Amino acid sequence: MRKKHRKDFKAKVALEALKGESTLQELAVKYEVAPNQISQWKKQLLDGAADIFERPNKKKPEVVKAEKERDEILKTVGEMKLENDFLKKKYRQLYGKEPF
Repeated sequence: MRKKHRKDFKAKVALEALKGESTLQELAVKYEVAPNQISQWKKQLLDGAADIFERPNKKKPEVVKAEKERDEILKTVGEMKLENDFLKKKYRQLYGKEPF
């Protein structure tokens, strides 16, 4: 049966492995976890360490792109509305009645 470990436990074991004060085998016995598992947690910790310093409110590139596209669409719609209003006004001036 697979044993599930909490993320704080994983972090604790991985940090201890990074310190290098004990061997992986000693940590495996101490925490009742396979040495390979500790190596994986250690690698995950090192790979994800840079993300800790990421600004929490920084927008992802996909979000920035979507917002830019949305702004362009709204700009186009605004321009089309102005053109439509202008053409309706000119139609009224030329024909003396409302279009449609």
